[in-house]
Amino acid sequence: MPNPRNVVVIGAGPAGYVCAIRLAQLGQKVAVVEKEALGGTCLNVGCIPSKAMIVAGGLLEKIQKAAEIGIAVEGVRLDLGKLVSWKDAVVKKHTGGVATLFKSHKIEHLVGAGRILGKNKVEVNGAKERRVLECDDIVIATGSVPMGIPGFAFDGDKVWSSTDALAPKRVPEHLLVIGAGYIGLELGILYRKLGSRVTVIEFTEGALPGQDKDCVKVIERSLKKMEIDLMTEAAAKSWAKKGKGLEVTVELKKGGTKTYACDQILCTVGRKPYSEGLGLESIGLKVGDGGFLGVDKQMRTSVPNVYAIGDIAGQPMLAHKGSKEGLVAAAVIAGKKEAYDARCVPAVIFTSPEMASVGWSEAEAEKNGRRVKVGQFPFAASARATSLRETEGFVKMVVDADSDEVLGVHMVGPEVTELIAEAALAIELGATAEDVARTIHAHPTLPEAVMEAAESVHKLAIHVFQR
Repeated sequence: MPNPRNVVVIGAGPAGYVCAIRLAQLGQKVAVVEKEALGGTCLNVGCIPSKAMIVAGGLLEKIQKAAEIGIAVEGVRLDLGKLVSWKDAVVKKHTGGVATLFKSHKIEHLVGAGRILGKNKVEVNGAKERRVLECDDIVIATGSVPMGIPGFAFDGDKVWSSTDALAPKRVPEHLLVIGAGYIGLELGILYRKLGSRVTVIEFTEGALPGQDKDCVKVIERSLKKMEIDLMTEAAAKSWAKKGKGLEVTVELKKGGTKTYACDQILCTVGRKPYSEGLGLESIGLKVGDGGFLGVDKQMRTSVPNVYAIGDIAGQPMLAHKGSKEGLVAAAVIAGKKEAYDARCVPAVIFTSPEMASVGWSEAEAEKNGRRVKVGQFPFAASARATSLRETEGFVKMVVDADSDEVLGVHMVGPEVTELIAEAALAIELGATAEDVARTIHAHPTLPEAVMEAAESVHKLAIHVFQR
């Protein structure tokens, strides 16, 4: 067995820590440099805490509506302090799990900011000491940070970032959200369920830019039902204190301005890759458009022994994509034949109802020279969805009209963030709609909707009438 390589991973988010663990499993010597908590944004102030709070908001809503099915619950109240403490406990459990795995795999964890001094040298600046690490390979996994917009600098008080919104000391009376992407809508819906009045300002013509338009229509209808005010084709320009509250000035694309009174602003216009102070120039690396580092299919940068994974390596900026890239980079460093060759990357959005997507839309398939057929099955026809009292939405399957290959699946409805895994597997394996339709799905379950959507492609769905 060849001597293990010394590898320094800069960043311990879902890309970095996964890469480090796999490197250790493959017999390499690993040091991880992280200036904040293990787990990165996703585990500490992103995916995990937000989903924990979203679960709590959904439970509160279900309790409030339980009388509809004969369960009367009185005296329901929100203890915000306990909710935040519980969320913190969820985060602590999983960050602690990563720390335990590091210890078990003999991965050295250095607390501090990493800076590249050369292609085989990384400086670690910690609170108490400075160290220089010699290494064979460097993996850059520094993630991303929230983007701001002019006039709305994050201050943790009047103007929240997504991080601030996950550690509230109060539930705002009127929350104004800038940006109707998935982060803005997830958090906006959460606060609506916790009792806030919510207004969302979006620059484009609709919510969730870039997502399946039919799915988005369901989400927009749901926002109306929840009495969330969505203002599209509008740009937030400035804010000022007014009395005990705030006043936000919004410029409308069609002309003119509008002002909104609120008591809290949440700015969620996106995230940008983090490369500040990383020392990329010392090895001749430069970030390109969007702040990303260019990589090949083995996750190498233009410097052969320097790899980039996760958000800094390009779109989509999703934790699970970064984790996959981390596994690829680790295998390559360990001398294995490996490449990033995923056919698809699922996307999940924890709105109400949930939304999920994988593969091509109809337009993308046609742009890539495919003739398509589309099958769709509504959750209103699902017995399981009815028993859950969540019948909004549908499953849509996009299929190659000539080969019957599944090209894309788009869903909106109950627990679709779980259901999308079957669709991703179907695309990854090159399955046809007939393959999915012929697979027996347990009854009564939500995944039957995927099977029926596959049947619907050929006008053979059982539980809906098709002409």
